[in-house]
Amino acid sequence: QVRLVESGGGLVRAGDSLRLSCAASGRTFTTAAMGWFRQAPGKEREFVAAITWRGKSTFYAESVKGRFTIAEDSNRNAGYLQMNNLSPEDTAVYFCAATTLNYPHGNYYQTPGKYEYWGQGTQVTVSS
Repeated sequence: QVRLVESGGGLVRAGDSLRLSCAASGRTFTTAAMGWFRQAPGKEREFVAAITWRGKSTFYAESVKGRFTIAEDSNRNAGYLQMNNLSPEDTAVYFCAATTLNYPHGNYYQTPGKYEYWGQGTQVTVSS
């Protein structure tokens, strides 16, 4: 089992930055990748970013490219999402997720169902 706990959310103004953290514990050595997803009220959970431990490949949703950066600790115990130039459209609950599987293509990491472990989420609210 892997336990994930997000932190770092809050209320900010448009143009501000936030850094989300995801603390991982348990059998973290079994994980192959970490992803960040978000869910706004009344909307489906959507992919934000992902990073693979092997090769350090990164993937981003088009809506956050150039503004968000995903990173992780080499010991697989933590992941981060640096969010710059935030806009009200980024308002959502942000979740980190982990998978133990290595997928052959980056598209797999954009699918919530491909992740076995999830955190409880952290709220990010961006005011205009």
